[in-house]
Amino acid sequence: MSVDASQFKNALKLWASGVTVVTAQSEQQGLKGMTATSFSSVSVDPPQILVCLNQNTDTGAVVLEEKQFAVNILSTEQQEVSNQFAGGSSQEERFAASAWEVGEFGAPVLTESLASLECTVVDQVLAGTHWIVIAEVQKVVCRSGEPLLYYNGAYRQLV
Repeated sequence: MSVDASQFKNALKLWASGVTVVTAQSEQQGLKGMTATSFSSVSVDPPQILVCLNQNTDTGAVVLEEKQFAVNILSTEQQEVSNQFAGGSSQEERFAASAWEVGEFGAPVLTESLASLECTVVDQVLAGTHWIVIAEVQKVVCRSGEPLLYYNGAYRQLV
């Protein structure tokens, strides 16, 4: 017996999470970025993270093609950045509306995010509609601020 998709989504809305933007670029496809809340640490030694990316996204395709990407942890000041990268606007518009620079390993890094992790893909697993991408963190930049949180279909802040 399978769980109904709407029940599953309703249950997952009750999981509070931080908000990230995953960014990558390639010569052929240019700059790519998308909002992602499915992000987690995996290991401290070596430093690894995972992120889940829908297999139909152009950002995910570039991440898997180039094997280099960045995870940008958003601050409370970046709700509009989250909205931009969540869709509805072109990739060009997303990056034009955000402060960014090319990171040391080639991926775009959002310079106003709470933290940026530059990563290299070490493994990928197709699970349902998503790629689980496991990556080794090559560089970390931390900045000051408070995290942007997402819970029950809305942005939240720490109190």
